[in-house]
Amino acid sequence: MAHSHEHTHNNRTSFNKAFGIGILLNSAYIVIEFISGIVVNSMALIADAGHNLSDVLGLLLAWGASYLARTDITKRKTYGLRKSTILAALFNAIILFIAVGAIAIEAVRKLIEPQPVEGFTIITVAAIGVFINTITALLFIKGRKSDINIKGAFLHMAADAGVSLGVVAAGLIIQYTGVYIVDPLISIVIVIVITYGTWGLLKDSFMLSMDAVPGEIDTNEVENYLNSIPEVSEVHDLHIWAISTTENALTVHLLVAEYQRDDKLLKKVCADLYDKFNIHHPTIQIERETVSESCNRQSV
Repeated sequence: MAHSHEHTHNNRTSFNKAFGIGILLNSAYIVIEFISGIVVNSMALIADAGHNLSDVLGLLLAWGASYLARTDITKRKTYGLRKSTILAALFNAIILFIAVGAIAIEAVRKLIEPQPVEGFTIITVAAIGVFINTITALLFIKGRKSDINIKGAFLHMAADAGVSLGVVAAGLIIQYTGVYIVDPLISIVIVIVITYGTWGLLKDSFMLSMDAVPGEIDTNEVENYLNSIPEVSEVHDLHIWAISTTENALTVHLLVAEYQRDDKLLKKVCADLYDKFNIHHPTIQIERETVSESCNRQSV
């Protein structure tokens, strides 16, 4: 039996500058928004400030994980610390849910006891937020398709721009109608939007941390491809999981009728797995039908 383990590495683009600028801009805006919310008694501004704080923490986590993912492989850490990008996404989701819980409680309190707020200040501060969040989102737009960690940062910032637009709308309604209950109602809408977007992040990051198959990979398609190879008569012990938010791994046993005297088959399969399914670390064990024996052992 032959056992091949081939690594295909992708180029990891550094987003250090994007993270630095994004964190700096949003930190400054949080201070402005929070103070303005207290001064004009706007729950919508305070809620959005809390949301932006969770996003800054999320950016810090994602940045730290991005750095750890680049650390060297050692004898003890054979995949390095690449899994930290998945854990960062999971912690991001948890932080966001804690933030929306606090926002929801305060919004309900404001609904029960509506208080007057200043519409013009809300409009001005939220408009600044639209500008800052849009710029920050654009910093991550290039990496959103190749890295779920970067995609998360992009989507959060893009969503924040939309949420800030909602706060602008609330300010306009308050300014021209004097209906103050709009302020906590917008806060509740913000909670719903964040919860909806965060649920997917929580579910995906949790599943990846449990070594589930990455969402963009169809196991049936991978198995069908392997079965379509003329030299292969059977596929078994197929496992696919994520090493990080950008790299996936696979192990599989392939039964072949004839002994492979060179690595042509292995090289072709590894290249195809990368090109077709974005699998960077395939481990392929070639077995002859006459001596095939599954290595799988289950314990109860």
